[in-house]
Amino acid sequence: MQMNEHIVDQRLPRIIAIANQKGGVGKTTTAINLATAMAAVHKKVLVVDLDPQGNASTGFGLDHGARAINSYHVLIGETSLPRAIRGTDIPGLSVVPSGVDLSGAEIELVDMEDRFYRLKSALADDIDQYDYVLIDCPPALGLLTMNALIAAAAVLVPLQCEFFALEGISHLVHTIERIKKSFNPLLEIQGIVLTMYDQRNNLSGAVANDVRAYFGDIVYDTMIPRNVRVSEAPSHGKPVLLYDTNCAGAQAYIHLASEVLKREHRISN
Repeated sequence: MQMNEHIVDQRLPRIIAIANQKGGVGKTTTAINLATAMAAVHKKVLVVDLDPQGNASTGFGLDHGARAINSYHVLIGETSLPRAIRGTDIPGLSVVPSGVDLSGAEIELVDMEDRFYRLKSALADDIDQYDYVLIDCPPALGLLTMNALIAAAAVLVPLQCEFFALEGISHLVHTIERIKKSFNPLLEIQGIVLTMYDQRNNLSGAVANDVRAYFGDIVYDTMIPRNVRVSEAPSHGKPVLLYDTNCAGAQAYIHLASEVLKREHRISN
């Protein structure tokens, strides 16, 4: 599978949805640490937490008081997206947090005429100061994820090195193709990142080989290893790049960010 390359308007932020309908694949961890690594090389990054669990918000150290205005209020039209943006301790990195009320958004959106385009419309509102917008999607292919994929120019797919990985991703790819055909003709898969890789486990290696054989160059060279420090970091309200920069997981996300930015550079030229 080859990635189509489109000319990107450099005056606008590049919107990338981080999505996989399966939970526990490292999606939010990837959103947090990829954004942090991008900010570390002086990119201005906005993370939109579209997962009702709010783990990305927690991972950046945002307390519940800072989430009083959140992505739910943006989606239902109670506030503008710029009003929901919160700063972080990381220079150049901001977050639109999630809140518990977002869990009801799927039901409320059903009766809205423009229910598929709520996030796309919100992201057109005065965010041109950012280079990248990363959307952390929920682990489901419902209206929240639909909104993210319709708003995005590209999808980054975290894929756990486990037995059912290819079966799950085939469903996601078909969904992306349907959205591209019906709603968002520019949508592309920016890349697939293999997560929770364990070099001591033969299955991890077999899955990685199968994914690369099927998807080819679309799979990043970088693989994110299973790493205790990566798992510990969110409980401290920090990306692993701040919690333990030298650990294997942090270094892997630095390499992943380099790969992502190189692909983005090719797309824009």
